[in-house]
Amino acid sequence: MSHSSHILVCRGTACVSGESREVQAEFEKQLQERGLGEQVRVVHTGCFGFCARGPVMVILPQGTMYCEVRVEDVGEIIEKQILGGQTVERLLFKDPVTQEVTEKIDDIDFFKKQVRIALRNCGHINPDDIREYIARDGYKALGTVLAKHSPEEVINILKKSGLRGRGGGGFPTGLKWELTRKSPGEVKYVICNADEGDPGAFMDRSILEGDPHSVLEAMAIAGYAIGADRGFVYVRAEYAIAVERLTTAISQAREMGLLGKGLFETDFEFDIELRLGAGAFVCGEETALITSIEGNRGEPRPKPPFPAQAGLWGRPTLINNVETLANIPAIILNGAEWYAGFGTEKSKGTKVFAIAGKIGNTGLIEVPMGITLREIIYDIGGGIPEGRKFKAAQTGGPSGGCIPADLLDISIEYDTLLEAGSMMGSGGLIVMDDSDCMVDIAKFYLEFTCDESCGKCTPCRVGTKRMLEILERITEGRGTVEDIDLLKELGHGIKEASLCGLGQSAPNPVLSTLKYFEDEYIAHVRDKVCPAGVCKKLSRIRIVPEECKKCGACARVCPVDAIKGSPKEVHEIDPDKCIKCGQCIEKCCFKAIKR
Repeated sequence: MSHSSHILVCRGTACVSGESREVQAEFEKQLQERGLGEQVRVVHTGCFGFCARGPVMVILPQGTMYCEVRVEDVGEIIEKQILGGQTVERLLFKDPVTQEVTEKIDDIDFFKKQVRIALRNCGHINPDDIREYIARDGYKALGTVLAKHSPEEVINILKKSGLRGRGGGGFPTGLKWELTRKSPGEVKYVICNADEGDPGAFMDRSILEGDPHSVLEAMAIAGYAIGADRGFVYVRAEYAIAVERLTTAISQAREMGLLGKGLFETDFEFDIELRLGAGAFVCGEETALITSIEGNRGEPRPKPPFPAQAGLWGRPTLINNVETLANIPAIILNGAEWYAGFGTEKSKGTKVFAIAGKIGNTGLIEVPMGITLREIIYDIGGGIPEGRKFKAAQTGGPSGGCIPADLLDISIEYDTLLEAGSMMGSGGLIVMDDSDCMVDIAKFYLEFTCDESCGKCTPCRVGTKRMLEILERITEGRGTVEDIDLLKELGHGIKEASLCGLGQSAPNPVLSTLKYFEDEYIAHVRDKVCPAGVCKKLSRIRIVPEECKKCGACARVCPVDAIKGSPKEVHEIDPDKCIKCGQCIEKCCFKAIKR
């Protein structure tokens, strides 16, 4: 049956939290009541990427995108657009800087510079219907390799494509497949690492929610290439929607003979099981993940041997993350040269980023390698809200580092980020403005890695704790200049001596902020002042005389009577009484009170 219109409703996690399920149900109900059920089809999809504007929906064939849609908006959309051919302007995207309104999804700046390969199906198909994946050439790549390519040829395609691991380390994917294939042993395994634990990162989750079959197909291709007949998807249990859609996808693939025995009428067989993680950050490290699948506490193992040599239950094991796998069917179908045409000489293809923090458009993007940080923040992200200045961007999560404003034009690729003291990581990108304290930011990330340390090795278990204690002293006004030198010494020692990659990279947020923002550390320890006014024990709240309107509103809300001044006179804050609660700042309508 053909439909004149399709309404695509995002059912990714962010939009579901905004009641997109209820919006979809209301559309279906009202369309049936109006006799339009045969003409208009309502489809739930995965994430469009425009997470901060959710719930998001797109009406086809017009390509109209509506943002922040509520249940009460449904009737108006049906009346005006479906029946009347007019848009509901108040629900269209409004640029956070220019305030210009844009109707069509393809005309919105957020999407213009994106190149979607890993995210090619997200927002376009119903992830719970395998037929929609097949309609977009799904499982064609698997059929192609089984019919036309030897395992060695598949590996060579990946090597020529230049695809590198998107989970953080950037190891060449084709080489990893080749090493696993060449490892002796009749039993081998494929693992999809979906244990995404970085704060602010949701790339893998969105792919699994919006296009789970692309990952399953890639795992089967990997199984054929390395000689494995069994795979595991290790996904954190908190990803409830992703787990549900993976379960459905595996079941549907089995029913259609796309997992199991005799795939595409060959003697190749491959099946996949789910394993749920308990949310330990360390289980994103490949050897800790393997230990967890085996039923033990997730702790890393010394390397070598590498998983390609001795992994799951001592067998050669290939581990790739979700985004890496999602690229593979497209590479097989379009060719290695096509994929290598995107990106730079040493960083081929595209990269998915979750952009968040002090930025106009938060969400999920996929951009060619080599794009600049400035383009991501200002052309795609919509710039810094409230007219504030860009200060830094944290890439790579707790394992990465901060990139300052004078490196805004840095090319986003593996090697340049490492040279800058950061890393690509899995793709989290947190933007900070001039109201952020970089010492406090470093403390936040170190608190996370300290809490998440598995405790197996002393440098990570004890070293990160000592670094955190120093940062707490500094942010509370008890730090010394010697503490800065000690932070550097400890950081470099932990990097050199920790057992796994997570421990080795734990000091990066501290070391990178010391590299680019040491003046803020010095202000904290020498002047006992937090320049950004974030660290409460070091902040000084003051009234700017030139901006004070003498209304007395601040004095009336002060809980400790620290603000003095006669009516119609400029008020003053007694620093000895002030407890830095900030109520006066919130109350002042004229922004005359500053930290």
